[in-house]
Amino acid sequence: MKHPIHRVTRFDIIGAYTLAVAFADGTTQRIDFRPVLQGAIFGPLQDLATFNAVRLDPEVGTLIWPNGADFDPVTLHDWPTVGDEFTARANAWADTTPSHPEGDAQRKVPWRA
Repeated sequence: MKHPIHRVTRFDIIGAYTLAVAFADGTTQRIDFRPVLQGAIFGPLQDLATFNAVRLDPEVGTLIWPNGADFDPVTLHDWPTVGDEFTARANAWADTTPSHPEGDAQRKVPWRA
């Protein structure tokens, strides 16, 4: 079975939480990330300054953020076909992520920002 390997070559911030992402195969995607910014990893990117701190990791060819969040470049490349599923999963993450540290203390779960 052959699996495609895609690499991000550049990106531009074109709006709030929206990037134009270019790939080595010459294709581009315009991605509004707002619907998937949920959960422990992607939730912190709801802060626009944090989201806009995105950079390109040339070694692995994908987008990364200061908190360690990243996306598989195949997911970014295929966003039109996988974006809805990713959004559904992100909504499930939102349902399981504590909304504030005090809730964790009551459940005796250590809070991690």
